[in-house]
Amino acid sequence: MPRPLSEALLRLVLAALVAAAALGAYATVRIWQQGEVDERGRPADAIVVLGAAHYGAMPSPVFAARLDHAVELWLEGVAPYLIVTGGAAEGDTSAEADVARDYAQDHGVPADAILAERTGRDTAQSLRNVAAIMHARGLRSALFVSDRTHMLRVLRIAVDLGIRAYGSPTATSPVDHDPAAWAQATLHELGALALYLTTGR
Repeated sequence: MPRPLSEALLRLVLAALVAAAALGAYATVRIWQQGEVDERGRPADAIVVLGAAHYGAMPSPVFAARLDHAVELWLEGVAPYLIVTGGAAEGDTSAEADVARDYAQDHGVPADAILAERTGRDTAQSLRNVAAIMHARGLRSALFVSDRTHMLRVLRIAVDLGIRAYGSPTATSPVDHDPAAWAQATLHELGALALYLTTGR
């Protein structure tokens, strides 16, 4: 009797591992597919750029790539507002959104076209704050800017928050040109997607 039970348990464990691997492979493909889609042609009320690391008043190369793309979209007239996001991490002297606002202004976006979400400490929190800002101003649709690997999760959360969401990933992120960084970012997104889908965070 113990032997058949152990064999059944082993089959169950193997089936779970196969299912987890298949789900992970599917999610990886979806991350890659969404990162290849640029919807800048869609009408939008705002452009939303997701925050990233910064060094004092200077955005990191990853953050600068996102900001350059978002500013380019605004200058093209894609949307009337640019929404910058991100709070201050422990030890930071300024919020990501403040760095992004200053950078955008220095590159041609006027102050009255920039809205800021300054308290979000992660993607989900920042997007909840963005949704509140948009709701207060009657804005319903947004074109989201981030790295290719980030876009699937960003759009999923935005849609769940009632935003008509489109994506325009930056094509100049250092992550895209470093296979190790791309793999690390993809693994991070797989975990973050799983966390969001199971806990909403």
